[in-house]
Amino acid sequence: MTKHDVLEEVSNLLLDSKLFFHMAPHALQSAAPYFRWHSYRQGEVVFSEGDKGTFMGIIHQGRILITKTAQNGKTVAMGEEGTGRVFGEMAVLDGEPRSATCVAESDCDLLVLTKASMDALLTEKPRIGAEILRAIAISLSRRMRVSAGRLVDRL
Repeated sequence: MTKHDVLEEVSNLLLDSKLFFHMAPHALQSAAPYFRWHSYRQGEVVFSEGDKGTFMGIIHQGRILITKTAQNGKTVAMGEEGTGRVFGEMAVLDGEPRSATCVAESDCDLLVLTKASMDALLTEKPRIGAEILRAIAISLSRRMRVSAGRLVDRL
């Protein structure tokens, strides 16, 4: 596969992602070189709670299980994400330690955006970088609303 073919495939995945639904195709094509492919085998840890946050992932194929360790030491399943879903977005914004562990429930192909690549995108193509940041902020806002609803339901 040529570099052009890889960039075309990345662009197509970005276009298909619900995260970037509001972005123009030419903007996503310009952003494509900042993303990388990574594959994980079933059972492989993508990242662990407490790890330095260095990237976010978009699931091209497969499923990711998200867990968190409770204060009593018990591991609690927080959810799972499948094809087209995004996880680990906070790392691209703040680089803080991971708040959860993500494990490949099946063989997974991910499209990854590192914090360093996001920073480069913001410097080199600020308008496109800002659009991607907006998409991440919207995604996190939606998750916060869902989490707040779940918390209230448990009270």
